[in-house]
Amino acid sequence: MKFGVILGVVALAGFAAPAVAQSLAPSAPAINPVPQNDDTTRILVDVTRVNMLFTVTDKKGRFVTDLTKDDFAVIESKKPQSIQEFTAESDLPLRIGILVDTSSSIRDRFRFEQEAAAQFLNSVVHAGIDKAMVISFDTSAELVADLIDDTTQLDGAIHSLRPGGGTSLYDAIFFACRDKLQQDQPKHKFRRAVVIVSDGEDNQSRYTRDQALEMAQKADAVIYAISTNISRIDTDGDKVLRYLTQETGGRAFFPFKVEDLDQSFENIANELRHQYNIFYRPEPLKTDGQYHTVELRVKGRKDLVVRARKGYYAPKM
Repeated sequence: MKFGVILGVVALAGFAAPAVAQSLAPSAPAINPVPQNDDTTRILVDVTRVNMLFTVTDKKGRFVTDLTKDDFAVIESKKPQSIQEFTAESDLPLRIGILVDTSSSIRDRFRFEQEAAAQFLNSVVHAGIDKAMVISFDTSAELVADLIDDTTQLDGAIHSLRPGGGTSLYDAIFFACRDKLQQDQPKHKFRRAVVIVSDGEDNQSRYTRDQALEMAQKADAVIYAISTNISRIDTDGDKVLRYLTQETGGRAFFPFKVEDLDQSFENIANELRHQYNIFYRPEPLKTDGQYHTVELRVKGRKDLVVRARKGYYAPKM
């Protein structure tokens, strides 16, 4: 089922707007680029309370789960912010998009991708609580399975994929975040994640890397990536995967051989269940439509590593 583009405005608490209908017509064309200054594409976030979902590890990568609200400092525009709410989120319902590269460049590794992705979804998706979708991308992106909690259907969707064609990674990210993940409201009730299985190379997308990243940030989605590049040479595609994951508070994995894909997926599954969540109200509150950078750190603990998104987009009123 090829997906089309539905333009709309989504507003959360404090910025009410009518709901937007969505259609995924089978005959619809691939994503079309939209000018960035087109107000019909603006997605507003609720900046009355900014949500920061994040992970804390030590220098050896082990999760640190015993921290409290008083251990953290939030800095926006060089000003300390007051944390309104703090939780250790170990069982927040998941909304996951698995983006599987089906381009010709990964043909020899494809069977391992399928098996590892299917096993991952089977381990993290719990019926009645979590939902996942499967999107393949080659010359264009395709929604193979919508957000569902049926792991049997998800498994079937993954194993139905066949490699061939170019690579439209950015279009796949853009669609997954705008048309799917950001539609599940309210945002703070779910943990949103995009898991990319790809070599990171893009040669077909109509959207750019930064447009895809912007949409992920607006959807509060954390991007994880598993590189299928096993050449052990740092490629431009690997750099793209690092950039996308770092900016959203996720993590990129670079297994040395395709058989290690299972371990990379297991690491992502573990991280999704070992996270903290902070809410704060920006002071001063700005509605300028701009991207605002945020720094989150553990007070007096240079031995700990915090992975969180780097900021948020404010609405323009």
